[in-house]
Amino acid sequence: MQDLPDIIRTIILVNFKKTKRLRKSNIKNLISKMCSNISCLTQEDIDRTLKEMVLEQLVVVENDSVSITGKGMLLAKEWHNFLMRSEPVMEIVSGITDGSVTSLVVILSSTFFGKLAFEIAVFAAFLTLAAVAITNFSSFFLGGITEELADLVTMERLMNYSVSDIPDKRERSKALTLLEKLFDVFKGDIRKESIVSAIVCGATTFLAGSIPILLFLLMETPWDLILSLSVVGVVTGVFLVRYRSTRSRVNWKVTLLETLLIIVVAVVASILLGQTI
Repeated sequence: MQDLPDIIRTIILVNFKKTKRLRKSNIKNLISKMCSNISCLTQEDIDRTLKEMVLEQLVVVENDSVSITGKGMLLAKEWHNFLMRSEPVMEIVSGITDGSVTSLVVILSSTFFGKLAFEIAVFAAFLTLAAVAITNFSSFFLGGITEELADLVTMERLMNYSVSDIPDKRERSKALTLLEKLFDVFKGDIRKESIVSAIVCGATTFLAGSIPILLFLLMETPWDLILSLSVVGVVTGVFLVRYRSTRSRVNWKVTLLETLLIIVVAVVASILLGQTI
């Protein structure tokens, strides 16, 4: 962001994430509502930004109607995910990985080091899984909100520095004020998103681990081991690898090798540590 239209463009695009059509006459009210009734912004500023967005093929303006294009929607999604951290990529990856590792440790420990009575095995398995899920929840809630707010403060400083070079004093003042209000909104949204992220990670951890553990405890030998390990293999080898590969845009073979290596090391280390203790 280097000038006032850039900031206004970003706000408009972020709001297009919720709808594909806005009324031109309502955009100023929408920005004012979002940024605590900011009064320095004029309709002329918004009209100038919309003209630039039309030239960039981000929106189409017809009378009082402003519609977003496919190119604009793609950019709106990227800005929304970047500023709001709304897509829980890390939460899902961590949840599936931790849940799968926990279930593998429980299954392999029971297979190679003797099975416990059913009631004790169920209690021990789900106590372990619940502890991992709760740990993930607290880590993502406390650590996530701290990291995201720190990143946002850094981003705010960089953007303030960028717009401080605007030659026109009045426009520079508008841009700085709008940025300040905008980041206040983002900070509030990040706190809400951190709660959602923590819940997603904790729930994903518990679900990814509970299904193979239940199969292992309820099925007869040797189907217990075969089916439970098959579920873990499908979840980690297909869903997790495909998800990571798609989101990171890395070849799936590289992602598969990384995922298997991390899981094998984690499982072996957990079993060895458990036997030592």
